[in-house]
Amino acid sequence: MNWRRAAVGAAVALPVIALLAYGMTQNPNERPSTLGGRPAPEFALPVMDAPADTARLWEHAGELVVLNFWASWCLECRREHGELSRAAEQYGPQGVNFYGVLYGDTPENGRAWIDEMGGQSYPSLLDAGSRTAIDYGLLGVPETFIIDRSGTVVHKQLGPISLAQLSAILDPLLAASAGATE
Repeated sequence: MNWRRAAVGAAVALPVIALLAYGMTQNPNERPSTLGGRPAPEFALPVMDAPADTARLWEHAGELVVLNFWASWCLECRREHGELSRAAEQYGPQGVNFYGVLYGDTPENGRAWIDEMGGQSYPSLLDAGSRTAIDYGLLGVPETFIIDRSGTVVHKQLGPISLAQLSAILDPLLAASAGATE
């Protein structure tokens, strides 16, 4: 009788162990985005510090957009915050639109976090109900999406993104558009 219990236990445990072992070999930061090369989902979200204002993706047709999902409770978001603010200061004058999207958090916590981090050089948006996060297939925070001038998601970054990484993606997109207008 005991050997039957052991066999049933092994039959249940072995697939679970195999699945966990496989998962340990995968790097979540290298997971391809299901949105890569596809049109970015549209959004219309209120601006955190000006709820009467709404940011709409379709209003940026023909422009580059960097969309970063973040939260005040996210430790990795702290790591990338300064880099994103510097990137927005550098690339904003070149026509790149930066937005933060507060995910799974309250506006009060978001504002306090931004103040604690020394401010933010781009607006944050409120995603009540996380509908936009769901549309973008968010796996966690931070996640950053780069949308090109045609409205296509050209890059998804899982985890913190650096100014160097943003530059490596944005510079060729800006150069390509500058070449197209000449």
